[in-house]
Amino acid sequence: MRTDLLPPAAPGQRIGLYGGSFNPAHAGHLHVGRTALRRLRLDRVWWLVTPGNPLKDLGELAPLSARIAEARRVGADPRIVVTGFEAEIGIRYTVDTLRWLRRRRPDLRFVWIMGADSLGSFHRWRHYEAIAALMPIAVIDRPGHTLTAIAARAAQRYAAARLPEAEAPTLPSRKPPAWVFLHGPRSALSSTALREGRSP
Repeated sequence: MRTDLLPPAAPGQRIGLYGGSFNPAHAGHLHVGRTALRRLRLDRVWWLVTPGNPLKDLGELAPLSARIAEARRVGADPRIVVTGFEAEIGIRYTVDTLRWLRRRRPDLRFVWIMGADSLGSFHRWRHYEAIAALMPIAVIDRPGHTLTAIAARAAQRYAAARLPEAEAPTLPSRKPPAWVFLHGPRSALSSTALREGRSP
């Protein structure tokens, strides 16, 4: 069972998984990563640069190697590790990625990280209920999505599994389904706006 494709991690470490196209990576991604590190008391955050999001237009997607290189430049924090292993193992869906990771590194305490905008469409992800059952989820607030995210179908579906923010550091040790919505300073940057030359 191959584990050499993954970033190094010691048994028992608390690892945040932040997946996305990173097309391009920007300071907003770094803000999410550092917020998760601090509020969840993680050891590392892995940025999973995907081959392509099935819910997005792949026509505007820069080459994977270019996106990884830019993510490494932007994510200049020793606790943030950029990886493109999903392309190497031929996985495109989050649920398959998380199952693969669980099988290969059962000794790590993973948390899935998403922005509040992603929570709004989470119910459209393939087997989203299986994702929620696989590992705890941290949702990072984003401008314009605070109220809509909480009203989202998935948020309502798992309302009873939501933790108070004060208990966020316990999330990596929680049995899923479990999630927390982290408020605080927000970044309005988006990859779409950057590609289109718009200001946030």
